[in-house]
Amino acid sequence: MPKLKTKSSAKKRFKMTATGKVKAGVAGKRHNMIKRTPKQIRQNRGTDLLSDADAKIVKKYMPYDR
Repeated sequence: MPKLKTKSSAKKRFKMTATGKVKAGVAGKRHNMIKRTPKQIRQNRGTDLLSDADAKIVKKYMPYDR
């Protein structure tokens, strides 16, 4: 069976944790920040874990990163 290719866009945007969860940057930080409250800006720093439904999709794009 041939090797599967990893989606290039997925490997740039997501990282896997040691337990198999998917880390990603938090959405909503790029523009329109004047509308966000200081609390939202603080809480959106760093990365976040994806929900199980979203992680399942991302794992299909990264077959060797499980």
